[in-house]
Amino acid sequence: MRSQRCEGARGALKKQGYQFFSPESTAAVKPCMWNKRSLKGGEMCYKNRFYGITSHRCVQMTPTLRCNQRCRFCWRSFEHEVEEVEECPPEVILENVRRLQKRALSGYKVSRYVSKERFAEALDPDMVAVSLSGEPTLYSRLAELIDGFNAEGFTTFLVTNGTRPEMLARCRPFQTYVSVDAPDRGTYLDLCNPDEDYWDRIMESLDLLSSRRSAIRTTVVKGLNDIDAAGYAAIYERSRPTYIEVKGYMYLGYSRKRLERENMPDHAEVRAFAEEIAAHCSYEITDESPISRVVLMERRGDE
Repeated sequence: MRSQRCEGARGALKKQGYQFFSPESTAAVKPCMWNKRSLKGGEMCYKNRFYGITSHRCVQMTPTLRCNQRCRFCWRSFEHEVEEVEECPPEVILENVRRLQKRALSGYKVSRYVSKERFAEALDPDMVAVSLSGEPTLYSRLAELIDGFNAEGFTTFLVTNGTRPEMLARCRPFQTYVSVDAPDRGTYLDLCNPDEDYWDRIMESLDLLSSRRSAIRTTVVKGLNDIDAAGYAAIYERSRPTYIEVKGYMYLGYSRKRLERENMPDHAEVRAFAEEIAAHCSYEITDESPISRVVLMERRGDE
């Protein structure tokens, strides 16, 4: 029987807009801020600028809320975990993902800020970002789920902490993201608080990136991991991903219980750190989104 504490955590997430696929699992859908902003005709997420993703047609979801790290900069709560009794089968997720997205956005149908055409587009999503919360590679049927999304015509982005290279090797999303939030093992252990030392396993995951469309995402936490630009550069050079995103930590959610507002860099600081990294490797800044405090880096054309 699930504890009242876990039920309370699930209820709190529902109030935040989480749509769960089943009472037993933690697989869920939740439209992001950019999805709703784009739906109303506003700005789109930086992924539109960088990769052409249409924000109001993007589904943000996770097959599990379980995670094997407790990153200090994570916005989610570690104190109120939702218990997962059993995993949600891929076929259930595939059958219901559009329905849950529609339910999550139903209130926008009558909004005077949302056109009928754009609302219809939002109910016909063409992109799935497996990135809501939790660590998706802990879901035992992730490769099958991504294959199912691909077969249904979705563009798939997978965001992972890289701690399960054996699962990552089996997954074939359109774009693979691996988080690299430290230039060395010690900083990783201090900042990401893994339940065991996964540093070597993350390096194994990074070795997979050069053979696929991929990105490394580095979240810059001012005063904690904005160090050793050459160390990050060496990791990027070893991994040779298609893209690198250097992104500023945002002082949001439960991370405010662990960090201070001063740990949130402004965009100029994020760009300056990216420039410092670029000085040590073959990647250069090719684009940026100041509102999201993120810089895009790609390999120089002649290297």
